[in-house]
Amino acid sequence: MKLFARTGAAKKSSTPKSKIARKGSRRWRWVVAIFLVVIPSIVLAAVLATYAIWAQTFDLKRLGTMPERNTVFDVDGKIYSRLAGANRLKIPLKQVSPWFIKALIAREDTRFYEHGGIDWRGVARALFRDVTSGSAKEGASSITQQLARNSLPLGGRTISRKLLEAMVALRIERNLTKDQILELYVNRIYFGSGCYGIETASQAYFGKDASKLDLSEAAVLAGLIRSPNRFSPLKNPKGAIAQRNTVLHRMRELEKISATQESQAEHEKLNSHPRRLTLIQENYAMDAVQRDLNLLLTQDQIDNGGLFIYTTLDPVVQKAATDAVEKQLAKIEREPGFHHPLKSQYRPPAEGEDNAMPYLEGALVAIDNASGGIRALVGGRDYAQSKFNRALPPANRQIGSSFKPFVYTLAFMHGLLPGAAVSDGPIRPGEIQGAGNWSPGNSDGRYGGIQPVSYGLIHSRNTMSVRVGEFAGLDDTQKLGTTLGLGSEIPHGAAIYIGSFESDLKDLTAAYTVFPNAGVRKQAYIIERIDDQNHHPIYRAAHLSAPVLDPGATWMTTQLMEQVMTRGTAASSRSLGFKLPAAGKTGTTNDFKDAWFLGFTSSITCGVWVGFDQPTTIMSHGYGAALALPIWTQVMNKAAAKYPAEPLEPTVTLQHVTVCSISNAIATSGCVAAGTAYDINLPVTEVPRGICQVHGGAPTQLGQRIEQLGRKVQQAPRSIIESFKHFFGGGR
Repeated sequence: MKLFARTGAAKKSSTPKSKIARKGSRRWRWVVAIFLVVIPSIVLAAVLATYAIWAQTFDLKRLGTMPERNTVFDVDGKIYSRLAGANRLKIPLKQVSPWFIKALIAREDTRFYEHGGIDWRGVARALFRDVTSGSAKEGASSITQQLARNSLPLGGRTISRKLLEAMVALRIERNLTKDQILELYVNRIYFGSGCYGIETASQAYFGKDASKLDLSEAAVLAGLIRSPNRFSPLKNPKGAIAQRNTVLHRMRELEKISATQESQAEHEKLNSHPRRLTLIQENYAMDAVQRDLNLLLTQDQIDNGGLFIYTTLDPVVQKAATDAVEKQLAKIEREPGFHHPLKSQYRPPAEGEDNAMPYLEGALVAIDNASGGIRALVGGRDYAQSKFNRALPPANRQIGSSFKPFVYTLAFMHGLLPGAAVSDGPIRPGEIQGAGNWSPGNSDGRYGGIQPVSYGLIHSRNTMSVRVGEFAGLDDTQKLGTTLGLGSEIPHGAAIYIGSFESDLKDLTAAYTVFPNAGVRKQAYIIERIDDQNHHPIYRAAHLSAPVLDPGATWMTTQLMEQVMTRGTAASSRSLGFKLPAAGKTGTTNDFKDAWFLGFTSSITCGVWVGFDQPTTIMSHGYGAALALPIWTQVMNKAAAKYPAEPLEPTVTLQHVTVCSISNAIATSGCVAAGTAYDINLPVTEVPRGICQVHGGAPTQLGQRIEQLGRKVQQAPRSIIESFKHFFGGGR
């Protein structure tokens, strides 16, 4: 009994220790569980929640924002060039060959239609292989993850980036359908050789639309995705074939194709027939387009690309202009009197480019009379050697005699007539009010006697033009130059009568559109319309125009400029092969530093400039007719095939009158007796309202009617009689 009693006592004393041990063990297990499972789970959940929240901050609209080149169209709506952005042509998924979709999924994401953005089986497989191999050789990014990585700024190649990428992929899958994801992916991915998107790659490598890819071609392009530059079919045909066969084998494993189809595709030759995609033309015309784009759109709109830019350029006229400029300037360089560096001998600097070319340069602008659209623009001989565009501001040069037609038109508006008598003699010092001893001479050094006003413009006589300018008035002439858009700081001096101020070729050519348009100036422009990526117009040209000159006076000047082409300073146009109805004016500056020709037909106005970037004498007797006119005739002959040169018809009613060349009034019998009467057809608005008071005699029948009607409001700004001093050389 005692024995049992002791034993029982012993049991009683040991029970609490066992319980304590078991409790302690359970406590430790909980502690371990908390540290090894619960806390990491909480941390992991917190991390995932953080990345999930972070993923919500990205704008999924950016998935569809893909830089692509802006497409530039010519006047006929044909693709002319491309600008900016990536070389990408976006297309809907339905325009992609089903073979490529199958090849893509087999290559990049076999369970694409099964997972929700992350292929967990693929991740596990990749981790296992990376661990067993001891290196990160295999990735496991789904197509959705790749789309997220390539579309959004998720960061570099880090674990953090992979977590964020996964969360963004899950979000993409919740917001887009599988087909939408595929469409974005196939348009975004890079295929090497500067090609983005399946359509561009298909055309670049096989010369066909993506919808027409066969199985072998589709497998080649799918095999490019992981290493596009390394396995380019153009640079590495063997590598491309190896990748193709790998893709085909995987497609057969997945039962996307049969063994027979695999075998047939593997035995097909790799026939690359690349289609030459529209080049990004780098020339002065595209420089002008880019300049206007920078004014019309934001930089983001331009950089994102995908714009459809419809220009006014005509490629036929543009090519003719480019060729004519080079042909004529090269010809000038071969002239015996030309003593300057030749373009053929020029060697560009090793780095950068010269600010000014040492060889002879030229520029041309051709404008459609009806709209103001620029049909051709050449800003120099070689855009690769010099980006300076000599057709546009700030390429300003003295315009010389090319300004004279505006001075004559203004004088006609003030009552002067083409047959009025003006002295071609030297200008005496002090003769021109406010000009001091300024005494410009004629370019040929010769002087004549009294000549009709028309002679001064047709033969570009400086002395006569200055006297005509005095009749027009200095204030009004300066104002007219500004109104025409020739500059905002035209000097207030008599030298402007003969063009002693600077402007640029585009603005001067645009100013000349007043003549074929009855005094209305057309605003020159080169972009007709801009559409966004969805073909919605975001800009349309305003087609601005403004009445600047009186239609009747403008027609009078136009008639004289027609005679410039037949018997004046540009009469050589006929020997150059130009026989069409046209009008124009030569321009030559002091010391033959600038040569101009501005002229127009009923359809096109064209301006040409020839000179050096650093103004210097081109050559002795380097007149506009000799240097610039040949370019003009070549271009205008070519343009006439599409833009007919119809006879230049008056837009105003004409009336036959007999006028006195001395008084600019309706002639009398005294004028007839004095030999100062002449017959002329004048716009009815320009018919003199008074009878000659200089020669006396009986008024003609028309003069009698005018005398009976009385003088109208339209009177000359100053007395004709008082202006005789200026017309006849200071009263000699």
